[in-house]
Amino acid sequence: MRPPVITILGHVDHGKTTLLDYIRKSNITDQEHGGITQKIGAYEITTSFNDYKTNKITFIDTPGHKAFAKLRSRGANVADIAILLIDGKDSVMPQTIESIYHIKNAKIPFIVAINKIDLPEVNIEKVKNDLLKYEVLVEGKGGKIPVCPISAKTGQGVKELLETILFIASELNIQYDINSPVEAYIIETKKDRRGIVVSSIIKNGRIKVGDVLYNNEKKIKVRSLINDQGKSINEVVPSMPFEILGFDFLPEVGTIITSEIKTQGQKEDTNKINQQKSNFSLEAILETPKQEKKLSIIIKTDSQGSLEAIEESIKNIPNIEIALKAVGEISKSDVFLAKTTKSIILGFNTKANLEAENLAKQEKIIIKTYNIIYELLDEISEVASLLKEKEEKEKNLKGEAKILATFIIEKETVYGVKVTKGKINLDDPIEIYRDNKLIGKTKLISLKIRAKSVNEVKKDQEAGMMFYPLLDIKVGDVVKSIL
Repeated sequence: MRPPVITILGHVDHGKTTLLDYIRKSNITDQEHGGITQKIGAYEITTSFNDYKTNKITFIDTPGHKAFAKLRSRGANVADIAILLIDGKDSVMPQTIESIYHIKNAKIPFIVAINKIDLPEVNIEKVKNDLLKYEVLVEGKGGKIPVCPISAKTGQGVKELLETILFIASELNIQYDINSPVEAYIIETKKDRRGIVVSSIIKNGRIKVGDVLYNNEKKIKVRSLINDQGKSINEVVPSMPFEILGFDFLPEVGTIITSEIKTQGQKEDTNKINQQKSNFSLEAILETPKQEKKLSIIIKTDSQGSLEAIEESIKNIPNIEIALKAVGEISKSDVFLAKTTKSIILGFNTKANLEAENLAKQEKIIIKTYNIIYELLDEISEVASLLKEKEEKEKNLKGEAKILATFIIEKETVYGVKVTKGKINLDDPIEIYRDNKLIGKTKLISLKIRAKSVNEVKKDQEAGMMFYPLLDIKVGDVVKSIL
């Protein structure tokens, strides 16, 4: 079993750095102490627990939910388990809420760690109850999410937290293949006296000094590997964090390092996926498959009161789901989450900061802001109605075909098609679509397979079709038969 990779998320000043420092410092010997200054964005510890499938844990040391969202937006599934760290005095705060949504959208298990239990003002029950508002059901409150009270300062409860991580990891039974092609994710990049230094975590395969690797089809010759203690090593294996020297370009955080160059086909598929993500729009929502046809929104407001009023007003609107609801300005983190969840961002009495605006333009993410609540609600309702209308229309879809070619036979225009869904019959009412937009309605007046007249064509069959009235139909257009 591969050791689990852990990320810690939570509100600023709730003790993440203190916890990571305590875990790291308590896990190294005095003579190795200098190694902890070698910051590579992640480190591996060996616990004293030997009753589980592994006794090692890797922690990602990144700047909270922003980096986590950035990794997720690029499809980098680096973390196996998350820790939601909450100050036992302050309880749930704005960035705690954001962290909850990031973890839920990542669809990974998590542990709630309630920090600062060494202080008398801590109220663990209040934290548990506050989490219920955000559908985080912990043990003892109707759910199964484990809670670990800790003090990152004194170390109280940290051992129990580490054992809980190992228990969940053993349940997950995270597998790997050391002999498979390399799969490693970039978590940090920098330049220093050594040149370009890339921090990474390997999830499959192994990397050795001298290996030839690839990142976005660019070649890398591994010149040196350095572990989390700053020592040169000859090889890295799954879950090990490491630095790699050998890049002659600065790669993007969240991208993958592989041992095999992708084929042109794979590159095209990747580009297509990236293009679909980048060109996300209201129109794209209406074009998604039926089972996914929901408008995902991120709501940011000026106050908790405004947020509650908007949430109450839209909770009964069908086809709407909330990816994040929080108070504050629209930030880069919100844009990364919008990209990951294919959401639009709605701001009420709040604006996007400059970084978020620039990133949204780059990623083609929609940000809409409002000062009048009914305008916001009207627009959401309108999109929900369009979604419902399209969903109803799809229920009446009988068959669908694609125009492959056009022919002139005895001065008549015949269209060569291939049926891609359902079936189409002679005399069916037909709608013609181009780039997912309706361009006209007509009727199927002739249907032939290999010059033989037929009454019906089914999925994967090719046929010749004639329509009346005539429309300006082109190769690539889509024919839909509507009941």
